[in-house]
Amino acid sequence: MLEQFLLWYNGLTDSLWGSLLLFAFGALLLIKGGDWFVDSAVGIAKRFHVPEILIGATVVAIGTTLPEVMVSVTAAVNSNSAIAYGNAIGSIICNTALIAALTIAIRPAPVDRKTLVTPVLFFFVSAAIYMVAAYIFGRFDRWLGIVMLIVFAAYMAITIRKGFQNAADVQEEQADDGGALLKNIIVLVIAAALIAVGADMLEGSSVSLATMAGIPTEVVGVTIVALCTSLPELVTAVTALAKGHGALSLGNIIGANIFNLVLVSGTAVTISPFVIPEGSKLFGYNTSQLFEIPLMVAAMAIMTLPAVFKGKLRRWQGVALLSIYVAFVVLQVLIALGAI
Repeated sequence: MLEQFLLWYNGLTDSLWGSLLLFAFGALLLIKGGDWFVDSAVGIAKRFHVPEILIGATVVAIGTTLPEVMVSVTAAVNSNSAIAYGNAIGSIICNTALIAALTIAIRPAPVDRKTLVTPVLFFFVSAAIYMVAAYIFGRFDRWLGIVMLIVFAAYMAITIRKGFQNAADVQEEQADDGGALLKNIIVLVIAAALIAVGADMLEGSSVSLATMAGIPTEVVGVTIVALCTSLPELVTAVTALAKGHGALSLGNIIGANIFNLVLVSGTAVTISPFVIPEGSKLFGYNTSQLFEIPLMVAAMAIMTLPAVFKGKLRRWQGVALLSIYVAFVVLQVLIALGAI
């Protein structure tokens, strides 16, 4: 039965109308899943009086990073863990310089500096571990993957503990509100599944449509596929913004970026260690080491450091990050086409 379904599903992507149908249905799942996901996450935050940014940086971030985790584990089992290397870097750049940038440019908002410090600190610690492996060791060994997973566990433990320390005492009349809490948790899980399935449908149909249009595979990889793997974060961010929950959106982006470095990569490296892939070249050097990793760190610095020190996001940050993303995509396309 499963094999027949997979054959039928793959057959849809081989035709124009089938790809268009999957594209439309995938978009519908994403939109509805994002709507439910944000509502249930906000409900959980209110239930425990936990700041939205902490829910975004933990529960929501885990949900939106599930597709990357599944892809990473599958690749590692097939001894192709290097996929997680490029996926982590590209996803962080897309999350920060496109998704977060759009929300900041459209509606910059004040943030809670105290709540933001821990996720930002953990990101740059995780980035430092990643850079040591990339620039000094030139490889990701199993012990490093275990260290990454320990950092992930420590981040979750400290963030959740801080959330409840800063939370107001739960009122007695809320003590019997277990039914609503259970409902929110169930909806959150269902919504995460809808987002994951919708993103997969949209990615497969987008690649098929682009191939039918004669767009080179390399260009599809650095543009359409990169964007589709970040669709859960994009849908959640836009939905949260439309519902007036900007802090949830910001927390989701920061949390997802941390998880890409320590959970997605850590899982892949622990299962199957790998040497830094050669990949494409820029001026004779590895593109990821020369350009992509520094850009990843710079984009996060532009987004988070002003918020940590000033307590608010400004529109210029969004505009600057969007400009960086456009330049990143243009450069990747030029490299893929052999123009530079």
